[in-house]
Amino acid sequence: MTQRRSRRGFTLIEVLVAIGIIALIALLIYSAFSGMSRSRNAMINVSDRYQAGRAAMQRMAREFSSAYMSGHRNFMRLQNQPQTGLVGKQARPDRVDFTAFAHLRLEENRHESDQAELGYFCVRNRDSGTLDLVRRASRRIDDDMTKGGVVETMVENVDDFELRYLDPITHEWQTAWDSTQPASQFGRLPAQVWVTLVLAGGPGGQTIRFEEKIVVRMMLPLTFATD
Repeated sequence: MTQRRSRRGFTLIEVLVAIGIIALIALLIYSAFSGMSRSRNAMINVSDRYQAGRAAMQRMAREFSSAYMSGHRNFMRLQNQPQTGLVGKQARPDRVDFTAFAHLRLEENRHESDQAELGYFCVRNRDSGTLDLVRRASRRIDDDMTKGGVVETMVENVDDFELRYLDPITHEWQTAWDSTQPASQFGRLPAQVWVTLVLAGGPGGQTIRFEEKIVVRMMLPLTFATD
């Protein structure tokens, strides 16, 4: 007597339940990988912000430390005198323009010195509407060290840029400095520049704060004896 083996297939409900379980597992796996990807991208963005801030601070430290002003003046020419020194204005975010031995000559035997006009200030980004910290540089020293040259972006999305200047005579921090005007700090540079740079886009949507007190090596005007 032969036994007939019964064959039973899956019902529609069992198939739907299986598909639902597989879809749920796939969704959980996708969510896990998506979360890891977002976390990774967020960490990279924060790391980029820290790197951009440190690079900007290092450049400012190098150039502020080489700031100078000249004690020479051509009294035979009353106009169009080359202007050197430092002019720092409180504007929140602040602005500073100065002369420094910071120009890098890229071509051999080119008639350029290492002197330059430099400026740091913030401008509004046309696309994002946020503030960008920019650097203005001119290899030509003219009668107005606050204008001219090429402007380039140093770091984007700046929350604040604040500058303070240490007066070597009073030993007090000043919110502004002007070595070109007799009523201010005429003929001298600050002993230190206190730079505070605050960037948006930190961990958890917080800001990233950088601070450094930079020593100015040449506070007094440079004069060279001539025969």
